[in-house]
Amino acid sequence: MVKTSKFPADFLWGGAVAANQVEGAYLEDGKGLTTVDLLPTGEDRLKIMTGQVDHLEPQPETYYPSHEAIDFYHTYKEDIALFAEMGFKSFRLSIAWARIFPNGDDAVPNEAGLQFYDDVFDELLKHNIEPVVTTAHFDVPVNLVKKYGSWKSRELVTFYERYVRTIFERYKDKVKYWMTFNEINMLLHLPFVGAGLVFQPGEDKNQVLYQAAHHQLVASALAVKACHEIIPGANIGCMLAAGAVYPYRSHPDDVWKAMEKDRESFFFIDVQSHGEYPHYAKRFFKDNNIYIEMEKEDEEILKNNTVDYIGFSYYSSRCASTDEDILQKTGGNVFGSVKNPYLKTSEWGWTIDPKGLRITANQLYDRYQKPLFIVENGLGAVDNIPEGDMVDDDYRIDYLNQHFLEMAEAMEDGVDIIGYTSWGPIDLVSASTGEMRKRYGYIYVDRDNDGNGSLKRIKKKSFDWYKNVIRSNGASLEE
Repeated sequence: MVKTSKFPADFLWGGAVAANQVEGAYLEDGKGLTTVDLLPTGEDRLKIMTGQVDHLEPQPETYYPSHEAIDFYHTYKEDIALFAEMGFKSFRLSIAWARIFPNGDDAVPNEAGLQFYDDVFDELLKHNIEPVVTTAHFDVPVNLVKKYGSWKSRELVTFYERYVRTIFERYKDKVKYWMTFNEINMLLHLPFVGAGLVFQPGEDKNQVLYQAAHHQLVASALAVKACHEIIPGANIGCMLAAGAVYPYRSHPDDVWKAMEKDRESFFFIDVQSHGEYPHYAKRFFKDNNIYIEMEKEDEEILKNNTVDYIGFSYYSSRCASTDEDILQKTGGNVFGSVKNPYLKTSEWGWTIDPKGLRITANQLYDRYQKPLFIVENGLGAVDNIPEGDMVDDDYRIDYLNQHFLEMAEAMEDGVDIIGYTSWGPIDLVSASTGEMRKRYGYIYVDRDNDGNGSLKRIKKKSFDWYKNVIRSNGASLEE
């Protein structure tokens, strides 16, 4: 049986969203256009997300789901009241950079944008919910892409530092938990989403990716420095799209391949946590003729400004092999993976592996010896509303229950976990597909893939289940 003691009294149960997936109001009150505002639904979405298509202006007759999303910009009070009813201790959200600096390089911030987040934080604190704030969640002002090439340019470091110093000063009395870049390793897989990168003919893709990564890593370290200076006692972390990579076979080549895939992601957190480039990365750069252009102070900035904790998302484990005959790819997961024959998958092809959460948490804690914060986890599924307005989502309850049990086991293993914020406590626009039918929430939102619907909020069966988990601090979980 799971004992309450596996979860400390101050464990931060809650939920997580991103500005671009819930707020809507995409140009309201002075907000500028962002990269995510240019992601349509349909077949072109992935090409744009990976930087293959130069798409920097909204196209007529094209539906962009972020433009209205679920209208959290206007409904945040009602939505936060529902989170409070569930007993949330924390709520992870992001600030839209272009609400604060519409063009990214503005000299003066947009007061209306600053005031909006003041109001949201006040509403959370009124309900005793701790804000956990991501400064950049797949969100670059489009002007910075057009004018500077986004994170290809060193100038982005300056603009980002100005932005974070502005929000740290403004919200220093309201926000204690911060994160720099959401799923920073996604830059390698979805470059336009992760860093606003669009590749030009003839560019060396790896060179561009890792130079942009260096700029984000320096920017992240400068954000840590600013946060510690401006908000003494605050905690600021990094954020990794995590998931242990298993070797498909015990063949040493598969074991090495799995290690390489893990390191591909760990690279970012190694720098943010240890403060220096790991030797395996330096060899990779050498073998691939990648030259990282640095300013003379960069190494010192990275070394002296490491993160306080490791935030991470966990949706699935992955599997790797070098055998071409067994490279049957799973669907859905942007990382790509050999299909694991021992595990089931979701409707979108994502591997369901509760024990993988325990493995991943142990892996990260062993590597970094810093507190962990599970800031995304959940099941995307098609939810149907029968008569009576009750979504019977036992599949989601089972998924979460099993993951929570493994999270508790990780804590018994000695892993220091600050809290857990499930992804999409209210239905929102899917980042990967732009769909609304891929639902994660405890709260149903009446909205379809084409933007139709009343936006009515309806509690699912999982709403009361999660409420009981929080109220009992995990004692209600079923073995």
